[in-house]
Amino acid sequence: MLLLGLDLGSSSVKASVIDGESGNCLASAFYPKDEMKIIADRPGWAEQDPEIWWKNIKASIADCNSQLGAEKKEIGAIGISYQMHGLVIVDKSFNVLRPSIIWCDSRAVGYGESAFSNLGRDFCLGHMLNSPGNFTASKLAWVKENEPETYGKIHKIMLPGDYIALRMTGDAVTTYSGLSEGIFWDFSENRISDELLDFYGFSRDLIPEVLPSFSLQGKVSAAAAKELDIPEGTEVSYRAGDQPNNALSLNVFNPGEVAATAGTSGVIYGVTDQKKFDPASRVNTFLHVNHTQTDPRLGVLLCINGTGILNSWLRRNAGNNVSYVVMNDMASKTEIGSEGLSVLPFGNGSERMLGNKNIGARILGLNFNIHSTSHLFRAAQEGIVFSIRFGFDIMKETGITPKVIRAGAANMFRSNVFREALSCITGTEIHLYNTDGSVGAARGAGIGCGYYKSVSEAFTGLKAVGITTPEKEKTAAYEAAYSTWLSYLKEV
Repeated sequence: MLLLGLDLGSSSVKASVIDGESGNCLASAFYPKDEMKIIADRPGWAEQDPEIWWKNIKASIADCNSQLGAEKKEIGAIGISYQMHGLVIVDKSFNVLRPSIIWCDSRAVGYGESAFSNLGRDFCLGHMLNSPGNFTASKLAWVKENEPETYGKIHKIMLPGDYIALRMTGDAVTTYSGLSEGIFWDFSENRISDELLDFYGFSRDLIPEVLPSFSLQGKVSAAAAKELDIPEGTEVSYRAGDQPNNALSLNVFNPGEVAATAGTSGVIYGVTDQKKFDPASRVNTFLHVNHTQTDPRLGVLLCINGTGILNSWLRRNAGNNVSYVVMNDMASKTEIGSEGLSVLPFGNGSERMLGNKNIGARILGLNFNIHSTSHLFRAAQEGIVFSIRFGFDIMKETGITPKVIRAGAANMFRSNVFREALSCITGTEIHLYNTDGSVGAARGAGIGCGYYKSVSEAFTGLKAVGITTPEKEKTAAYEAAYSTWLSYLKEV
């Protein structure tokens, strides 16, 4: 059997097809070749048109089909990974009522703060393990108050991956993990939070049928099969947000294991079996993909919004569109600490790690007589790493104290500077693997449809391709640069 994985990001959509038996990737493609547009009509807003997602999914699958040839008929199950915390709303005919309010949109911060205050800190943290913050439920509250006519037409609310599955199957379904990432879940009572629904005035009817992450979540309809050129009746058997899915991609299922990504945003995601939380809700806890009542698995997530998007911005606006390989090479030729130049990478919306503040990105310590573009490239990568270190220390308060971080050999983890800095400043080994979110989603599909008899069987073909260890002789220099960076952050 062949397994199709889709990874819906905010920059692009990637599709991969793997051979279930060997785990080898047979075809892979992503669209668009530049980056998907984020609509920002007002400061702090971030929206995308779900129809654009669908267009790029079709293009990615068509490219994979071209690579597979006649083998495309062997695709037997589909897994979907998607950008977390977004809101898609549809009417009774499953038409999208407005652009999706995506994960980095900041407009709902005040609504989450109001819920946190009125429901009470003890209730929110004790039951939901999070502040309602700027998550999906709060985004829906914004729509309810500011677009009442649109709100009145809503039949179902969805996360981005739920919508893609709907287009494939015609079935409106969500997952327990997905509801927890939207802050709809009561961890204490193991149910949807009626208290949150009541506070915001949401009807329970707005929430689709809820299923486990690994389960039959629908079958590809005749119309979708024709549109996508894949077999009708193919099972959609796995769905997860991009960070839980990244953990799955790296075979991170058990307490103490940690995964990382550094795409548009940067994330550290650790698995625990303890219902712990950060008292300030700067890191967040969700149901992991393999969570059950009898064998709890929770994911503690640290997110830095401005990661790869900062590197991308610098490439376009300061690097004359040179390749990332060239940028990384330029950065490596500059000393640790960039001769006093520091970058705060917080230019992509409100940062939960900073108490939902939107402080913007900043370049500090700039000296016109010393600093070059190479210094700026290095300072940006170090600034991202220092942001992760800042959040890493917060995560330790929830019991996440890893010695190893697993990551796919992609995005910023391709940079020697980034890996070295992260390893030294966190004191961890960085283990890179030959995988990504779309390949992980394909493996998840194999687990969900029962093709694999065990989770371990699903990871045949997963291989380590590199290890970065802390270098004692460099750690002191990184610590000194971090101290300077931290002093700037505290002044903001």
